[in-house]
Amino acid sequence: MTNDFRVEWRVSAEKADYDAAIGFMERRVAEIAAGEARELVWMVEHQPLYSAGTSARQEDLLDPNRFPVFQTGRGGEFTYHGPGQRVGYVMLDLNRRGRDVRQYVRNLEEWIIVALASFGVVGERRDGRVGIWVARSQPGGLPGREDKIAAIGVRLRRWVSFHGISVNVAPDLSHYDGIVPCGISEYGVTSLADLGIDATLADMDASLEIAFKQVFQTELLRPSEG
Repeated sequence: MTNDFRVEWRVSAEKADYDAAIGFMERRVAEIAAGEARELVWMVEHQPLYSAGTSARQEDLLDPNRFPVFQTGRGGEFTYHGPGQRVGYVMLDLNRRGRDVRQYVRNLEEWIIVALASFGVVGERRDGRVGIWVARSQPGGLPGREDKIAAIGVRLRRWVSFHGISVNVAPDLSHYDGIVPCGISEYGVTSLADLGIDATLADMDASLEIAFKQVFQTELLRPSEG
């Protein structure tokens, strides 16, 4: 495996238990750091839950009894995961990718932007607001509100990344009502379905896979391929 730098690409067919997913990432990151396992991008879907990053403020948890709440070591504030949302856990060894955290986060943003473009959606960055945003227009083409369609939260251990991204394909957007998403109350959230785009998680996976190879300039390996 020393001369084989392909990244494993894995998609879970069943909804992943959140605690089990965190435990798996912890073990895999340790193995990657020790040179015992391949880098991994893991696509999952969760049952409804709220997760709190290291900057989460308790007052942003508006309805603590609505869904299970998990404390997690990723950066960021409160976010939601649930059915219809694609979560991508990204475990990459930044020791051989430049040790540049800002560039890594920018690559994650670009990955999402390129994937969304395949659906005709213009995803954009915003200074001071983490994640990817969509500008909504009003009738007549007038400027409207901006809604968040994808979130990013990362953590590094020994320069190996974990946690990652989430992209709203067709979740129940009312589930966000129990939190202030990412601590930002002035803006809303959206999804491909909310934008009138009929897409499945498998459709999103296909776009994310192509975009990942393009942005991170790496080959992918499926488990069945050895």
